[in-house]
Amino acid sequence: MNYSGVSAMLKIAAVGLMLASLPASAETVEVAPGVQLTKRSYNAPVNEQPFFGFVVKDAAQREADEKFVAALVKATGSREKAFDEATTRAWRAVIAGKASEAVVRFNQAWLISPEPSALYHGMAVVALMRFNDPVFAEELFNIARKQPKPLKMLNADYGRFLLIAKRPADAQKALEQAVVDNPDFGDAWSNLAQARLQNGDRAAACVAADEAGKRRPSANAMKDLGALRSSAACP
Repeated sequence: MNYSGVSAMLKIAAVGLMLASLPASAETVEVAPGVQLTKRSYNAPVNEQPFFGFVVKDAAQREADEKFVAALVKATGSREKAFDEATTRAWRAVIAGKASEAVVRFNQAWLISPEPSALYHGMAVVALMRFNDPVFAEELFNIARKQPKPLKMLNADYGRFLLIAKRPADAQKALEQAVVDNPDFGDAWSNLAQARLQNGDRAAACVAADEAGKRRPSANAMKDLGALRSSAACP
């Protein structure tokens, strides 16, 4: 699966949004062993909200979930393959701009296996796309960075998010790791160039811009690189 369109989705979803502090009294819920999340609900059907809107399910609903998971595991051959199937469909929906479908698929993945990083990474992206909630998105990104089996695009997406949130110092840290995780991703290099420039390092920004240009960045990134090279007076 090619996730190169996700950074563009983050830009569309997060432009103009400011990160705010969560209230001290916010209720948290355990969504996986040792993983606590702030309880959130939105104006949408329960199955189109992250983690089903944290509703408490009755016995019949829990039984239906168990039957669904058992059927998918049987059809795919293992719980791991079932999780991969659900998340692959979710990311396809993200890239197609179908945020509500993506949430449904990530919820299914959560029922199958609540621990992997990819689940929280995906939920962070759809929290922005579907609900314009950068606070919850950052909480999810932070969990994704601690959980097992992260996608190689995680730090690239998180760094892009931080860059849009006007936190270039934090963004640079994430993006420096992103180009180690996935050195052939041109857009990560482009975003790193932007972060370095905003942090006052013109020479390093030009180096990252050159690296981006070698790696087939997206059309949007190419436009950004042109403006950056001019601003940084790159040779």
